[in-house]
Amino acid sequence: MRKLLVAALAALPLATLAATPKTVTLAVQNMTCGLCPITVIKSLEKVSGVSAARVDFDKKTATVIYDSDKSQPEALTNATRNAGYPSVVQK
Repeated sequence: MRKLLVAALAALPLATLAATPKTVTLAVQNMTCGLCPITVIKSLEKVSGVSAARVDFDKKTATVIYDSDKSQPEALTNATRNAGYPSVVQK
């Protein structure tokens, strides 16, 4: 039985085991200077599963690519809020 299970797992493409990265855009408040985006990016990068974070200062948004198996949008908004920049998920 164990060998059958190992053979079945080995037959699965690795891509099916990895979660598809998701992208979310956050509307971020309180960004008033050129250093604010850096702080927002650093706060988002500390969240487990985040592979990329980009901030558009003019639009006051942050676009985040993350692994949904390791994190959820709520963790991202909590991270920016804890850094002093409350955010909500844009729809």
